[in-house]
Amino acid sequence: MTVFAIDPGPVQSGWCLYAPDARVEDAGVADNHDLLGWVRASTADSLAIEMVASYGMPVGREVFDTVRWIGRYQQAWRDPDAVRLVFRQDAKLHLCRSPKAKDANVRQAILDRYPRTGGGAVPQIGTKKQPGPLYGVSSHAWPAIAVAIYATEVKE
Repeated sequence: MTVFAIDPGPVQSGWCLYAPDARVEDAGVADNHDLLGWVRASTADSLAIEMVASYGMPVGREVFDTVRWIGRYQQAWRDPDAVRLVFRQDAKLHLCRSPKAKDANVRQAILDRYPRTGGGAVPQIGTKKQPGPLYGVSSHAWPAIAVAIYATEVKE
């Protein structure tokens, strides 16, 4: 089951296409308007989106803009009721076994799942000349991969 996973943001969002064999088919960061069109046209089997959670602290406009985009992505999917909303805390606990995990810990937990077949300092990513299985993944695509892994491995 191919998962289209999104780490939403107020202007741009991280995304990935995660294959049934735990392979990252493609990943990146895109403008939200472009990504909305990709969601509509996607042939992936499912859509998983990182959901915002409230921890009782005041939030600003960016959080509300992000929540708005979550709803737009969900509505654009061919079956809005089937969209999997994943809380960051749940994905962190699944990957790192700690609620105190930071983004760097999540990234490392993802790297640890993949073979060191590429070149360079991080062979799971590799280099242009010798790419690894996560070649091209950067920035907000990492949390999108965490969302995809969680949605694939943890059943509702």
